[in-house]
Amino acid sequence: MYQDKTLKCKDCGNDFVFTAGEQEFYAEKGFQNEPQRCKACRDARKNATKGTREMFTAVCAECGGEAKVPFNPTEGKAVYCSACYAKRKANEEL
Repeated sequence: MYQDKTLKCKDCGNDFVFTAGEQEFYAEKGFQNEPQRCKACRDARKNATKGTREMFTAVCAECGGEAKVPFNPTEGKAVYCSACYAKRKANEEL
């Protein structure tokens, strides 16, 4: 039903293929417009809008090690380093 189409990227001007599988995916999601940018330009555009996150340092409530977190820790609330957080998360799922 769908056939690969060659489109031109509006940012870099290079040709890229809009595959039959991608077209089917777009149709399933209800997207009506074809992509206007190649994958490389889409990725670059996505990454350009992401700013670097400010990280805060805290003491892990479980092991006492340093925990770097993307939020300002509230005093009195437990904060865990990534290793302890992963262990706690794995134990919850059991």
